[in-house]
Amino acid sequence: MNDDVRNIVLGVVAAGISAALGWVARTYLWKRKLRRKQAFFGLPDNSESLLVVNRGAAGPEFAVMRYDVFALLELAALIKDCNAHAQILPHDTARQGFGERTEFCVGGPASNRRMAAHLSSLLPGVQVNVDAEPSPDRGSFLVGSERYRVENGKQEYALLARLTAERSQHTRPVFLFCGQTSITNQATTRYLARHHERLARKYGNNSFVLLLKVINSQAYGPDVVEVVEDVTRAAQTPLPAPAPRNSHRAS
Repeated sequence: MNDDVRNIVLGVVAAGISAALGWVARTYLWKRKLRRKQAFFGLPDNSESLLVVNRGAAGPEFAVMRYDVFALLELAALIKDCNAHAQILPHDTARQGFGERTEFCVGGPASNRRMAAHLSSLLPGVQVNVDAEPSPDRGSFLVGSERYRVENGKQEYALLARLTAERSQHTRPVFLFCGQTSITNQATTRYLARHHERLARKYGNNSFVLLLKVINSQAYGPDVVEVVEDVTRAAQTPLPAPAPRNSHRAS
């Protein structure tokens, strides 16, 4: 074998080794990224999850608003990427605890009984105005001592939460997407889909509650979203009981 042939063979071998090492490295990094994503969502391979669906406020009993359907599609893609499976349940049939399976709950408490139960038990520092009568506070959020009113199509708010049961043997999280309007529900799921890696780096597998603001949805749809603040502490701290009304009359 002359020098030229030997150099060619060595070059081919070196290229093959480099390609194999590159493939191994890419596979390792891809698997590590997948495991981190699965850990954040509580979705190991072939696991089951729940998608709890609200109903359209003005439609039939089982109608789902168009933007809420889009929100479910965003979540379904995330679940599929984790090699997991989803079961879709209407909000009023999901009569079970949480923590055994990852749950994604979409919609405000006015249209989602499951969300109302989660807010009451897990986020006692949050109140959502669900009055049917028109008023400036209709649909507003009260988080701690701060109130956030909705301006339809201009400025709307939503809560994005990842929560786990502290005193439960089950540790799968429940994700809440509680918006003031249906388009803010989709905006919240899209925000999670786009930023879950950053959220996982910041919070790990711990609970958090973020207040999001959707800006000018009538022009930009669900795409322009900003974080107002982390309201985890305020949302998990029970609101003070209202002062009793004085029923005495002046004589």
